[in-house]
Amino acid sequence: MSAFQQYSVGVCYYPEHWPESIWESDLRRMLENGIHTVRVGEFAWSILEREEGKFDFSFFDRFLELCSESGMHVIFGTPSATPPAWLTKEYPEVLNSNADGVRFQHGGRRHYNYSSPVYRQKVSLFVKALAEHYGHHSAIIGWQIDNELNCETSDFLSDADTIAFREFLKNKYETLDELNQAWGTVFWSQTYTSWDQIEVPKTNAIHAHNPSLLLDYIRFVSDSAISFCEMQAKILRMYVDKNQFITTNGMFGRLDNHRMAREVLDVYTYDSYPNFAFSVDTDWTKDTMHDRMSSLALTKVRSICPHFGIMEQQSGANGWYNRMEAPMPRPGQLELWAMQSVAHGADFISFFRWRTSPIGTEIYWHGILDYDSRDNRRLREVKTFAEHLEKIQAIQGAESDAKFAVVQDYDNLFDADLDKWHARVHDLSERGLFEAAQVLHVPFDILDLRPETPLEELMKYPVLFVPHMVIATKPLVDKLAAYAEHGGKVLIGCRTGYKNEHGTCPMQPMPGLLSELTGTTVEEYSFVSPAENEIVGDLDGLSLHAECFVESLKAYPGTDVLAAYTNSYLRGDALLTKRNMGNGAVYHLGSTFSRETSLQLLSYLNLAEPYDPWLQVPPEIELMSRIKGDKRYIFLLNYLQETKTILAKVPLYSMITGETIYGEVEVAGYGVMVLQLDA
Repeated sequence: MSAFQQYSVGVCYYPEHWPESIWESDLRRMLENGIHTVRVGEFAWSILEREEGKFDFSFFDRFLELCSESGMHVIFGTPSATPPAWLTKEYPEVLNSNADGVRFQHGGRRHYNYSSPVYRQKVSLFVKALAEHYGHHSAIIGWQIDNELNCETSDFLSDADTIAFREFLKNKYETLDELNQAWGTVFWSQTYTSWDQIEVPKTNAIHAHNPSLLLDYIRFVSDSAISFCEMQAKILRMYVDKNQFITTNGMFGRLDNHRMAREVLDVYTYDSYPNFAFSVDTDWTKDTMHDRMSSLALTKVRSICPHFGIMEQQSGANGWYNRMEAPMPRPGQLELWAMQSVAHGADFISFFRWRTSPIGTEIYWHGILDYDSRDNRRLREVKTFAEHLEKIQAIQGAESDAKFAVVQDYDNLFDADLDKWHARVHDLSERGLFEAAQVLHVPFDILDLRPETPLEELMKYPVLFVPHMVIATKPLVDKLAAYAEHGGKVLIGCRTGYKNEHGTCPMQPMPGLLSELTGTTVEEYSFVSPAENEIVGDLDGLSLHAECFVESLKAYPGTDVLAAYTNSYLRGDALLTKRNMGNGAVYHLGSTFSRETSLQLLSYLNLAEPYDPWLQVPPEIELMSRIKGDKRYIFLLNYLQETKTILAKVPLYSMITGETIYGEVEVAGYGVMVLQLDA
């Protein structure tokens, strides 16, 4: 169930940046344009506690009083992302450090570390005072903890982090003998004989550390961030009204966002900036999806929280004075990107920000209004979006109509963060499956797989892709086996099962623990050489493109070879196999799920174009579907400047226009169409 009971529009607002004389008119203009919620406070620590222990809430008291009078709702942020100067000067141990051990200096944001006992104490005292003062305020509907945990940096290398990391390892391994065995520290004489010999991964001679140490370090960073968030959430829950939700905004790396959302938060919120696709740093020769790629990020967010919020939605050009340059949304793109979020499960859309800041680092990170504060095109588009959102209120609470799922787990996400071999295949397959599903209009979910994940969660999907489970553990393999036994189809890719949970490589044939599922073994493997021509295989006349990595598979008795390599030194070797298992089947692909290969596999599995009975849509338009009761709702999103034509094969109700469409219909450039039909 969503924390947001209906679709609604908000905006990020910073009263401390503006003369108090314009607060009231700002709130009035927001309400007139369909904005009913403001997020405030997440960077305002120095306003509320100018000196240690001396809290002064009068500034926000006055602002919140105006909100109450006008009927504006408020989400209040705990400002721990920006500790005040008095704190970092008096207690420098709260600061994070770089890899050379040099402490960060005051003046930016997110320069603290999660592990400092002093910082945790100061944050706790502040959040307690904040919650006691505002916990029952009638204008406040929710609380945002910190701001973008693990943004700016996910490396925490202070002295406090070293101490905390050692405790983390002691709790995990109990003895140094166990740790040395797990990490393989005999390599390069890295054996530890005392806990105080272990450091967080700072600079060394070759700029590389034991990968097992790094894997546990990333797990430590995730635990630290979750613990820091949980500390604040527990304090808030002691003092605030039960109807005030608790959230934080993400989604960033080296953080188990699923666990944080499940254990700590009431709802998860995301910051969506699709126009980074048009940054000056964009490689236009490689990128074919551009802002459409944000749908992949939103799919990941939906896996964390099926009904989420957007705390920062694109409204203007992006940029700090020293980095990040992306252009102003063109006419139509502001609503297009906001509806992209709604289509994937957002129930609340808060635009960043109300007015472009004339001060500080983010002077080029534009809001709805420019510096001059005049009404403009973007404000008109926000109002239009709010009006359109009201027309589709019936969709709120609808579930994703996914036709398959891509399996992920955090051991492998963390491993891909540090292992270049893993990252290459992971990134290619993640993008390849996404792009193929997009052009074939196959909505899909991402499934976060854990030992405790109930089988029923897996059985929602007829097909599961498990692209590269490099780290394989028996509980997860057993889950996949049970899923196949009960009728599911599992597709496993190359580079599977050659590591254990410590990131080391057991002396056994690949795919390791998954070999009993696949009925195969890997005889030979290699990256594809740049000197080689394209390597392909044949699947009943469909061409499979073996990109990046290839494996020669040996099929055991009872396992069928569906496709073999047709060229290169692997000619005749198995590329794709199938083993029937219970009522289902397990497929093993000895390569990556590139875009071309994924296109063929989705067609082979009869997943392509599932809405063809009702609708014919060109590949340039994204189709996202949601189901609620006996109704199916289809979002059509045109990311191109030019008009595209769809074919409605049956009469369909257009919720935004209130018309019934049939036959050929145009979707305007940067246009959105929301259709309703019987499920």
